[in-house]
Amino acid sequence: MAMNLHLLRLFVAVAEAGSFSRAAEGLWISQPAVSKGIRELEHQLDLTLIERGAGKGFRLTEAGTSLLTHARGIFAMERAALDDVRARVGVQRGSLTIGASTTVASYWLPPYIAAFCAAYPAVVPRVTVGNTQWVCEQLLECRIDLALVEGRVDEERIEVSAWKDDPLAVVVAPGSKLPRRAVTAEALGRPNWILREPGSGTRQATEALCEAHGIAAPPWMEMASNEAIARTVASGVGISMLPRVVVADMLALGTLRELKLGGAVLSRPLYRMALKNRPLAPAALKMVELLERKGSSTHAPRTQQTAR
Repeated sequence: MAMNLHLLRLFVAVAEAGSFSRAAEGLWISQPAVSKGIRELEHQLDLTLIERGAGKGFRLTEAGTSLLTHARGIFAMERAALDDVRARVGVQRGSLTIGASTTVASYWLPPYIAAFCAAYPAVVPRVTVGNTQWVCEQLLECRIDLALVEGRVDEERIEVSAWKDDPLAVVVAPGSKLPRRAVTAEALGRPNWILREPGSGTRQATEALCEAHGIAAPPWMEMASNEAIARTVASGVGISMLPRVVVADMLALGTLRELKLGGAVLSRPLYRMALKNRPLAPAALKMVELLERKGSSTHAPRTQQTAR
């Protein structure tokens, strides 16, 4: 049974728009044409893909949800094939969309973007930013080509590679009563901890490292920004574990103070991820080469180097 790719595109447009009318507007065709196309696709597959409600709403059936996942993969492979063909005939263009968690996007990725743009000026990369969980969802939905995240992901459809080490620091306000020398795990369990939201790689790393060192750090407050947490702690509220690259300048200026946990070295890995069995477009392959290049001119941020 052959699948009509035009009808499949109509289905993806409806599913992603959440509305027949919005899908029709985006495709510049009439709503009846969209509805007819969906009915025809359901007839060809002998499956109900969309359950229509009494009003204008609808929801995908189990078969529809499964088909949407496969369709996104098909069209992602189509884009990769087109980019590859264009590259082989000498057309220096293509697309590249990177999903990055917040710390990576703010501190680690910019020099690589600069190096990529200098080497391939005809390709303008796009970066989407969110926490690790959100970025992984974007990758699984084929909305991005590559992912660079702070948290480990166990998903059989995703290929995960260690990329860099990201040192962490436990920080407090300069006037904190906690000792300036080595502080005990018991003492660290008493202050109010400010953590990132669930799904964040920083939150995941904090909980794992605290558990490893016997630190009781239940979230007293949650914030969706490392920078907001750093400034809140600097104001005298709470304690937190944050990427050193985020707090390096504040530590140098004395607006934050780092606590030492014995001789423990706090660090977490950063990961590069891609979908298994999905070929990368030429632009994405070139970015991977830059990301994995050893001893290149693309370095960690200067604040990171200074803070070590």
